[in-house]
Amino acid sequence: MHDPLIRRTDRRAALLLLAAAAAVLPAGAAGAATGGPARKTRETRETLKITVRAAPTGLTDPEKKEIAMELVSSAENSSLDWKAQYTYIEDIDDGRGYTAGIIGFCSGTGDMLDLVELYTRRRPGNVLAKYLPALRRVNGTDSHRGLDPDFRGDWRAAAADPVFRRAQDDERDRVYFEPAVARATADGLRALGQFAYYDAMVMHGPGTDPVSFGGIRKAAMRKARTPAQGGDEVAYLDAFLDARKAAMKTEEAHGDTSRVDTAQRVFLRDGNLDLDPPLRWKVYGDDYEIRS
Repeated sequence: MHDPLIRRTDRRAALLLLAAAAAVLPAGAAGAATGGPARKTRETRETLKITVRAAPTGLTDPEKKEIAMELVSSAENSSLDWKAQYTYIEDIDDGRGYTAGIIGFCSGTGDMLDLVELYTRRRPGNVLAKYLPALRRVNGTDSHRGLDPDFRGDWRAAAADPVFRRAQDDERDRVYFEPAVARATADGLRALGQFAYYDAMVMHGPGTDPVSFGGIRKAAMRKARTPAQGGDEVAYLDAFLDARKAAMKTEEAHGDTSRVDTAQRVFLRDGNLDLDPPLRWKVYGDDYEIRS
């Protein structure tokens, strides 16, 4: 037994498909699709051209990720050449011991320890492996005990090893970049917001206390809703940067807030939510530019 409703539905679906085909084909070709006479004219031989605007890209796009690395390096190392920073190491007197590498791994916060442990798993007997006991002891402090006097020189020597450089890349992504981008994407933020999260996580850590990334985000959400909650993206990012700046001012070493004031806030004020070049900004009074 045939169901008349199914037959009517099938016929209606077929008619809709024919109508859709007629809408996108030239007039003569549309006539052929609907059973009418097809005229062999220039019109039927031309290809329909459709312009599709590319969707905005986030920091997972390799070009945008490169921009993010250069922006961070301008603030952390006063240089856009972030790949030159694998060898970087110094104590910047911020209470975190040695700060080193492409993202500022710190001997006092555990991420440097995690990095050297990863490097040692991949390259047993490397030049930094002997410092693992000392790195475990100084974790959570600003002490250099067991690291001086040779740790800095050995770090620079290790940075000549591509295995160590790859380990730095992987730990940066695992601990900071990927969590920041994932959280920002879930909050409905585009490339600029993803970068604002990433930069905050790099400086303040991914924790939940008031001056870590989690606390900064919560403070912002008390002032404005995220786009995922139906809020305005610009208003939310403005609140996030306010909260970030307040957290920076709690530490003397981070009292200069130009990486927010004359960099991220500039992009926000310009409405460049996709972080598209050309980009011009200042950090610590120095001018930077990414042209393309």
